[in-house]
Amino acid sequence: MLIENLLGALGEIGNIQTLAFMIVGATAGLISGAIPGFTIAMAVVLTLPFTFGMPPAQGIATMIGVFVGGLSGGLMSGILTGIPGTPSSVATTFDGFPMARNGDPGFALGLGVWASFFGGIVSAVLLIAVAPQLARVGLEFQPWDYFSLVFFALTITASLAGQNLIKGLIAGALGLLIATFGEDDINGVSRFDFGVEYLQEGFAFLPVLIGLFAFSRLMTDVRDPKTATMALTEMQDVSIRIEHRRAALTVLKSWGNLIRSSLIGVFTGILPAAGSSISNVLAYDQAKKASKTPEKFGSGFADGIIAPESANNATAGGSLITMMALGIPGDIITAVMLGALLIHDVIPSPSFITEAPVLAYSIFLAFFIANFLVLGLQSGALKLFVLVTRVRMYVLAAVILAYCGIGVFALHNIVSDIWTLFIFGIVGYILRNLGFPLAPVILGVVLGPIAEKWLSRSLAISTDVSLFFTQPWSLFFVIASVFSLLFTLYQRDRGKKPWTRFYPPALMLSLSVPLFMMGGVVRPIVAAGLIAFGLYLLYRAQKTQTVTEG
Repeated sequence: MLIENLLGALGEIGNIQTLAFMIVGATAGLISGAIPGFTIAMAVVLTLPFTFGMPPAQGIATMIGVFVGGLSGGLMSGILTGIPGTPSSVATTFDGFPMARNGDPGFALGLGVWASFFGGIVSAVLLIAVAPQLARVGLEFQPWDYFSLVFFALTITASLAGQNLIKGLIAGALGLLIATFGEDDINGVSRFDFGVEYLQEGFAFLPVLIGLFAFSRLMTDVRDPKTATMALTEMQDVSIRIEHRRAALTVLKSWGNLIRSSLIGVFTGILPAAGSSISNVLAYDQAKKASKTPEKFGSGFADGIIAPESANNATAGGSLITMMALGIPGDIITAVMLGALLIHDVIPSPSFITEAPVLAYSIFLAFFIANFLVLGLQSGALKLFVLVTRVRMYVLAAVILAYCGIGVFALHNIVSDIWTLFIFGIVGYILRNLGFPLAPVILGVVLGPIAEKWLSRSLAISTDVSLFFTQPWSLFFVIASVFSLLFTLYQRDRGKKPWTRFYPPALMLSLSVPLFMMGGVVRPIVAAGLIAFGLYLLYRAQKTQTVTEG
């Protein structure tokens, strides 16, 4: 039956016309992802009218090409200019841009391309193998669980703060404050507007993101007249050859980071309203915490590129799992795809894969093929894109700023977004000069509204705050948040103070509690495994302490 369905899907997707449309879609996605302000969602929405006259499989395949291309395209501008093309590439800039500035842009781009490809393939395999089973996890999540998940993501601020924890926390709090301006999405109450119409609208996320990252970076690059007249290749010895073989081998050698980040991406994707803007920073944080050399992150470290890029592409597969198996869009992009299916009288549901197997497997196959198409297209595009390193800084700054302005205005067609870009560009420039990290600010701006939305929904259902600790998934993320906040201290004192020996076993034993609460068969077994391993680590820690004291 599986072979028959795959052969039928291959007949739908494997024809020249469909592949040609997918190539066009992937190219459009790469372009939209690479230009700051031109979002993937915008590209998919613009593609939708062209798919009305196509068969369902062909139309969805074209949009999947745009989707995968957009997720991969954001890394190009993020690595070469320090400006993430999409929110899903924010964490890629943390190490990608420093590596490019250190004279290795070709290797950085290669790492991003191959990490995206392998993350997409892992996601595609899971999409084909366990779509219905994974989708059920998304149904378990309630508002309390979503809030705790986002709260856990916000604890990453401590990891992104670098050496100056206080400045990092202040930057994170500033990001959360920025997110509270304007009307409350739930109740419609206006906040911090001071009677000014501009402030009543609040600050759209993308203009803030581009202002903080792009405008402030451009101002920093051109403030010195001598530097402004130089290109990146003149500043230092820069290799502009794309090192595919070296990059692919590096990604495969870091297979643990790749698999972990891809699984984080898939898990985040199956949660409705989560998405790649969360998964890429979560994966980056976990990669840093699991690394034996966490101090290298932020300076141009390979694992810092592999983690977010594999996670954001894997998120696409998770979103498709939720859309197909449950009929629930994981994000705005899959919502558009769901609309395209409904136009063709195809209604995704838990029985969709069994009732329309050829169409379902066509979507699986399209996602799988799209990753290969994007790999080939992006490999060619990088050879042109890397020539950016030869352009003089003042010319590059003017062109990028023009594209940023056009992209920001195109979002809502209002001039106030241009002012937002300008204002936060100056704010970002001041923060950079004062030594404040910008990453926590962005994290607060991205996750603040999401956290507020789920907190409001939780309290609207019940004012009983104990539900945040009695719902199994919520308790799981609350425990993870506590240990995440303590991790910076653990990292600092590991091997120096006795308490750090008990940190890993305490984490294992604590996480086993909510897993037992979830019931079923698999999760209690996993919980029992965590308890066994935690007790073993506890025994070793106790034995080491006894030997040390003796």
